[in-house]
Formats: sequence, structure tokens, C-alpha cells
Amino acid sequence: MSETFSALKALGSATVHEAQGKIGALSSAIKPLNPTSKLCGPAVTVRTRPGDNLALHLAILKCRPGDVLVVDAFGYLEGGAWGDILTHAAQYRGVAGLIINGAVRDVESILDLGFPIFAKGVSIKGTNKNDPGTIGESISIDSVTIDSGSIVVADRDGVVIVSAGTEHQTLRKAREREDTEADFIKLINGGATTVDLYSLQ
Repeated sequence: MSETFSALKALGSATVHEAQGKIGALSSAIKPLNPTSKLCGPAVTVRTRPGDNLALHLAILKCRPGDVLVVDAFGYLEGGAWGDILTHAAQYRGVAGLIINGAVRDVESILDLGFPIFAKGVSIKGTNKNDPGTIGESISIDSVTIDSGSIVVADRDGVVIVSAGTEHQTLRKAREREDTEADFIKLINGGATTVDLYSLQ
């Protein structure tokens, strides 16, 4: 399975999104803290109340090496639900990265640690630790349903969710798309036009 994840990560989120029928893309507002970050792995889903991050502390305990925490904080941007302490805790357990529909803080420290984070925003403000939220249940971010075990592919182009069980089919189609585009590039460098290649006239 790790070979599949590595291949999907190498192909990239845009190609994977196209290969699976242009579905599964999260909002372009969710961006990498470090533009060079690339991420692929199975999701551990978390739903946390805005302004609270207890669920994130608890979720780390559920993670296995290579898992990606996918957190719905309902787009709350006035409190950083994730910071450097949680990053250290996640890295110790082998968590591959974080996708959060919300905000983070301690950005400089996180960048120094090299932990891939894709977030909707950054906030200097802290959060409470009162509500356990939910872990492992289906969540919806930007009208995309994400289950624990769904495959996350993320890079500077964006974040796309691949339903568990479809990753091999998606990988095959993504490779076919890459081969087609490689052929197009050769033809373009030989004088062909994109209008002709895409039958635009």
C-alpha cells in the first residue's frame, strides 16, 4: 500500500483529481504552510468544536505511522487549534501530516520541524481543551465527505480525497493521464497546437 501512496503523491493532487472524475477536491482556501509540502496517506478524521482542540490531542493517540489527521474545525479562523506542541506529539507517533478546515499557529516552529500542514488560516490566538469532539466518524469539508481510511493527496496545487478502495483504479487512470500529457508535450515541442490536440475547433 505504501507504494500506492508514494505513486499517488508523486503524480500530484491535480492529476489525481482529474483521474477520478474531477471529484474530491477541498477548497483552494486550504493551503500548505510550506509550499513544497507533499502528503499522501490514510485519513484519521476529527470533528472539533470551533475554539477547542481537545479532540486533536485525543486523535493523535488513535493514529498509526503514516496516517494523516483530517480535521473539521468548521472553518474557524480566530484560534489556532494546532501548534508546535501537537506537532511534536504527532511526529513522535509517525503521523504524516495534518489537513485542517481551520487555523493553526506557531508556524515558524512547525516549518522548522518539517511537518506537512494544510490549513485554512493562521491565528495567534489559542483554544480551549474542553470538548472531546468526534474521532473516526465521517466528516464533510467543502461538501466533500471524508471517512477514516479515505486517502489524502495534498501538495501546493491543493488537497484531494480518494475514497478508500478506489485508490488502485485512481492510480491507474492517473498514470494513463500522465502518459497522455507526456505525449502531448512531445507533440507541442514538435509544432502541434493545443487547439488541435484538444480538438478545440
